[in-house]
Amino acid sequence: MSSTQPDAMSPSRSDTLPNVLLRGGPAFLPEEERTRYVGDVDSKLKLLFGNAYEHFQPTGETVDHEGVRLRVFEWSLRTYVAE
Repeated sequence: MSSTQPDAMSPSRSDTLPNVLLRGGPAFLPEEERTRYVGDVDSKLKLLFGNAYEHFQPTGETVDHEGVRLRVFEWSLRTYVAE
């Protein structure tokens, strides 16, 4: 059975409304990457940027962003890609 949920590691899809806001983490993380759609808002999120993964975990907080209610994910750590 195939999954129809977008891969959490891929950029957010433009045809899907965002449901999370990423807070904290590296300053080089583009602002447009901080609002995105994820399939499971209760699981940790791991995003590949350059040679490292940025890890975010869900909080109990929500915010209104441009008329949409978003779950806040807080940055927790960075791990590097093994060579």
